[in-house]
Amino acid sequence: MRFTWTLLLLLPAFSACKKNQSCDRDAGTTVAPANERAMVTSYLAARSITATELGNSGMFYVIVNPGNNRTPNVCNNVRVRYRGELANGTVFDQTTGNTTVDFPLGQLIEGWRRGLPLIGEEGKIRLYIPPSLGYRDQAQIDSRTGFVTIPANSMLIFEIDLVRVF
Repeated sequence: MRFTWTLLLLLPAFSACKKNQSCDRDAGTTVAPANERAMVTSYLAARSITATELGNSGMFYVIVNPGNNRTPNVCNNVRVRYRGELANGTVFDQTTGNTTVDFPLGQLIEGWRRGLPLIGEEGKIRLYIPPSLGYRDQAQIDSRTGFVTIPANSMLIFEIDLVRVF
């Protein structure tokens, strides 16, 4: 019995060591080609949206609320509420109401990996993502219906509430 209690007390210590291992994930450094950058800037100009370009990536963003100082990196999981739409206004995915979803940030599209670290928990951001930082030339198909939900080479617009970083 004493061995079991000792093992149970030491188990969190061993699992904590695992969390401190280095992370080898990369947020990405893709720079969209000129035609994709023009696609995004034309969209923004047509709607009189003032957005900031992330470096010279061709991806633009608007920080609606910066949140607190707990920002994610690509090795974190994030809990979010979000809405994703195409440039024509078609919503291709979203959480509803107060529903949240958890993702490992390092496994998401490059636009999310580079954009979400710009805000902290309780923050909100709009991302205008060129195809090169999204799904590129790969159409996304709904596995239930077989229909294309995101056509190849689509610009993506996301509004993301960062609820939690863990």
